[in-house]
Amino acid sequence: MIPSDDNTLELHRVGLRYDRGPEVLSNIDLTLPAGSFTFLTGPSGAGKSSLLKLCYLSLMPTRGLINLFGQDVSTLRQNQLQVLRRRIGVVLQDFRLIDHLSVFENVALPLRVAGKPRDSYIPDVTELLNWVGLGHRMNALPPTLSGGEKQRCAIARAVIAKPDLLIADEPTGNVDPEIGGRLLRLFGEMNRMGATVLIATHDHGLIGEFPARTVHLRDGELHEGLGSMVVA
Repeated sequence: MIPSDDNTLELHRVGLRYDRGPEVLSNIDLTLPAGSFTFLTGPSGAGKSSLLKLCYLSLMPTRGLINLFGQDVSTLRQNQLQVLRRRIGVVLQDFRLIDHLSVFENVALPLRVAGKPRDSYIPDVTELLNWVGLGHRMNALPPTLSGGEKQRCAIARAVIAKPDLLIADEPTGNVDPEIGGRLLRLFGEMNRMGATVLIATHDHGLIGEFPARTVHLRDGELHEGLGSMVVA
């Protein structure tokens, strides 16, 4: 498999098993062209979260090849993998917020890690928090937030550094439809700015409102859905 500079992510005949158990993912072929927008669907237990972990390099496959940003990840050292991960924004179902940091500091963390001075990012972080409806909570600590507020904080943190690849696992699962629509428009805006977007969701209504390419995971195997397109 020859990696293409036109593709952000390529998985070729990827399989995954945990310990000595059966494969939870089998012969996965998935290509995400640069600047594409893709929904990943499938029933609970189908392996969606495991597939996403492979895509953002939290897991390595048992077999098969993964190329990310034109590089075969199996040939890279740990420090090189870390460099690639910094180009990925991830929204997980368990949020992984840092409890002793405020909402503002959680969202600003990727910029701080990148070495940006605080004064340079205060306006951007404030604007984004207002956009996701957390402007009034920017000084709050995560333990005081509702599930939906934690979700929005995690999403804001994932997008603040304008990642090249944005991966989200059920990003609208804890919010009302109005906020869900606003968050999806945020993902769409990131896509229009050039980010490749992959979203796992059970919400077929959401997919219907925002038509994009859809792939379906069933029994550990991936199937191309209908209505495939790239968001313009």
